Amino acid sequence: MTKVLDIINFTETFAPLNTQCEWDNSGLLVGNKDTEVKKVLLCLDITHAVVEEAKNLGCELIISHHPVIFSPLSHIDTHDVCYHLIRENIAALCLHTNLDIAQNSGVNVELAKALSLQKPTLYPEEFLCVGELTHEMNSDEFANFVKEALNCRGVRYTKKDKIKKVAVSSGGGGEAVFLKNKYDFDALVTGEIKHHLFLFASENELCAVEAGHFNTEDVVIAELVKKLAEKFPQLSFTKSVSLTDVVNFA
Repeated sequence: MTKVLDIINFTETFAPLNTQCEWDNSGLLVGNKDTEVKKVLLCLDITHAVVEEAKNLGCELIISHHPVIFSPLSHIDTHDVCYHLIRENIAALCLHTNLDIAQNSGVNVELAKALSLQKPTLYPEEFLCVGELTHEMNSDEFANFVKEALNCRGVRYTKKDKIKKVAVSSGGGGEAVFLKNKYDFDALVTGEIKHHLFLFASENELCAVEAGHFNTEDVVIAELVKKLAEKFPQLSFTKSVSLTDVVNFA
């Protein structure tokens, strides 16, 4: 019999909870460690649709990247996702910043793999992974390469003639533009970039590519499914199909 605790103990071997940021809220956020598990659904975010999907599949546990509880709760409304989880008796294990910086199957490592970066080096304290393209590109070529590799509907980017060394920082990693000189990269791929960060990138000859929060982090979910299935072949692990990128482009 496999329990939620057994899965937690395994995730501790590659994304230990004590490595999460102090402001984070990773861990088992809904449910009991002693719950028996036979089926698990994995996703980036836990939404009502995801809970329904887990229910229909007969899952006892959902593993997500983003915490389903982030700020302290003063009450739980019947419309809240947490209420939905409790009502359906489905546990929720969330692996957030501890998974971002994991050396083995972490979000930034998987993002670097998705972009086929060579000789990737992870800098966990910076939430950054740096590697090299297989061949030099200009910013237009690179932006289209990122769009295709991450299955983006669109990307925003700044111009640069020659790109070889690339840094990735998943999700809201736009401030990594300030690490350009420290790690000497030509391009940064991240999920969200504010206006002043785009300006900084442009003025400092950096190709900054905003590929979307979902697209830069969802790359880790399939790898987690594979990793957990190899460890627990007696269980069923499924990547959510109900959760997709909600951002559209006109």
